[in-house]
Amino acid sequence: MLIPAGERSGVIETLDEQGLDYAVFDEVSRGDFEAMVQFPVPPSGVEPIMERLTDVGVRKDAYTIVLPTETVVSERLSALVERFPGLRISRDELYARAQDLAPANSTFFAFLLLSTIIATTGLLLDSAATIIGAMVVAPLMGPAISASVGTILDDQQMAARGVKLQVVGLIAAIATAALFGWVLQKTILLPPGLDLLSIPQVAERTSPNVLSLFLALGSGIAGALSIMRGSGSTLVGVAIAVALVPPAATSGLGIAFGLPGVALAAAILVVVNLLAINLSALVLFYLAGFKPLEAGTFEKTRAAVVSRVVTIAIGIAVLSIVLVLVTYATFLTASFEQQSRAAIQQEFDEADVEGVELVSVTVDYKIIDIVVGNEPRVNVLVAILREARAPPDLAQRFDDDLTDELGRDVVVRVGFVEAQISDAEPQESPLGWPSVSNEAVRTGGVPA
Repeated sequence: MLIPAGERSGVIETLDEQGLDYAVFDEVSRGDFEAMVQFPVPPSGVEPIMERLTDVGVRKDAYTIVLPTETVVSERLSALVERFPGLRISRDELYARAQDLAPANSTFFAFLLLSTIIATTGLLLDSAATIIGAMVVAPLMGPAISASVGTILDDQQMAARGVKLQVVGLIAAIATAALFGWVLQKTILLPPGLDLLSIPQVAERTSPNVLSLFLALGSGIAGALSIMRGSGSTLVGVAIAVALVPPAATSGLGIAFGLPGVALAAAILVVVNLLAINLSALVLFYLAGFKPLEAGTFEKTRAAVVSRVVTIAIGIAVLSIVLVLVTYATFLTASFEQQSRAAIQQEFDEADVEGVELVSVTVDYKIIDIVVGNEPRVNVLVAILREARAPPDLAQRFDDDLTDELGRDVVVRVGFVEAQISDAEPQESPLGWPSVSNEAVRTGGVPA
């Protein structure tokens, strides 16, 4: 720290009061400063010491440089650690780190667009490794953190720039993925008639549920902690990017392929994750006790923080209605599929028809079917002897049984494949088929 002219005695007295060891060097430059002082202090002690030195005349127009230490070989520092417990950095250090994390606009958009192209390619290839690689490139942690830091420290310019980079950046990511997907459709790189929803990595991001919210909240908290503690910020940046870039790329692909439902569902996931990341980082910085850089603005800043937290929370709550509905609908479809399979399997087990096998039961019942009121479609595949006569009303029997057991109308389709059975002894069976021994059963053919 360079001590301004006339303030040397006040600075030395303050350091003595705090019990700090220090080294003082005379300054012989232009005359604005009369000395330079160096002293060790734990990270959590930087902010309170700076506040006391500011009170005795060390203003921001002077020079104060905070440097990290690699190793301290001294037993004297342990007493200071006890006096200043905790691991939180000072607000000045937080401000400096937030500035470092927000790159120039050209750098930010260059890396964001590149990561979007890589992520879009990974989605179309159904490659999780490629998508994760794209997240390493994405620079979204900086704006997410700087927006919260600017709000907490009452730097409106930093906060506004952080919000702007996030919003404009994600819109640009969606547009880039849409344009890239449209161009790829005009080439031979994608097979004609590609079903976008058949790609698992894409389908995963078109049915957002409440668990997605935990990913975003955890990413925001991890980002704030990494900045406050100065560790792991690169890996945390990957976690934040995972919550934002893949769904943004999915939304763009939905636009490119003319699937508004895919585009809208992924866009909702992007917005919810964006709000959740900002909310968790903002709340954590506030609870950590960071105050504005300028004295006397704490009350105004606190009101602004509370207002922003409430606004973001309301936005998350409204959009989370969609997540809750999707989660509930997913539960309903999965439960219906499980119950249908169990009910039909039970029918075959109770019938105990030798030589007749239940090959598979599939259920075609998606979230959109719940929304528009379509009936669930149950497809049953049965192996039967070539010479046996299949009951003509088997599909209706299954339909009636499922309707009675599940309490709702369904549509049942039954298909048959040929089964060749050796050493058959015809007998009557509960389902109306001849009963045979099931030695050497072989199935083949296609559904009827």
